[in-house]
Amino acid sequence: MNLLKSIKNNIPNTITCLNLLSGAIACILATSGSEHIGGNLDNLTYYQLSFCMIAAAAVFDFLDGFAARLLTAVSSIGKELDSLSDCVSFGLAPTFIVYFMMQDIFPGSWVAYTAPLIAVFGAVRLARFNVDSTQASSFVGLPIPANAIFWIGFCDWFYAANNPVSVSGLEYLALAFVLIMSMMMVSPMRMFSLKFKNYGIKDNYHRYLLVAATILSIIIFKLPGLACTIIIYMILAVIFRKKELDALKQGH
Repeated sequence: MNLLKSIKNNIPNTITCLNLLSGAIACILATSGSEHIGGNLDNLTYYQLSFCMIAAAAVFDFLDGFAARLLTAVSSIGKELDSLSDCVSFGLAPTFIVYFMMQDIFPGSWVAYTAPLIAVFGAVRLARFNVDSTQASSFVGLPIPANAIFWIGFCDWFYAANNPVSVSGLEYLALAFVLIMSMMMVSPMRMFSLKFKNYGIKDNYHRYLLVAATILSIIIFKLPGLACTIIIYMILAVIFRKKELDALKQGH
């Protein structure tokens, strides 16, 4: 029985380790940038495969929490392991992608060396989340997985925009977004959670709007639509927060 209990308790942690493994592989793949994989996957580049590994990490990140609640196997070790895994998969992996993308398109550019800010601010975001008990139903600052999703969309667009030659000035657009997205992760802005407590329109209109915007963005822009989705998420969070504050003022 003790063996079965031990196996059950470690299922969520095993899934979390798969998150970490996916993130580590994404980092390795990102080092080859826009090179084509070859063979049956010749139409796929290494950075695109890196995107896939970050997506896999996001799936495992969802499943480990789901499994922990389902098996009543929530633990402090699991919480710490989850944060460490997220730091790699959603902080370090996007850092690698952005850095090698900039070196690939703009060789020698100093802008590439600002990419580690993504990992640094992501780590600060996770540390704050771990000690803040008020983030159970909403977030303070942009969640680090959302930041990683933004970079998947942005980098796919950036590679396409600079193909076949680099476009002067776009490297500073990348710099601007590195700074903006990094600061958003540690900003005091309240971001609504995507978890549905019920499915009523009144309580979840902003969530339904985001789901609709995500579908439309991907249909219209394909992978770069993911970056649009995160920007829309931030805009909706500001609007929703303003309405909440106005309602509280009226209540007083």
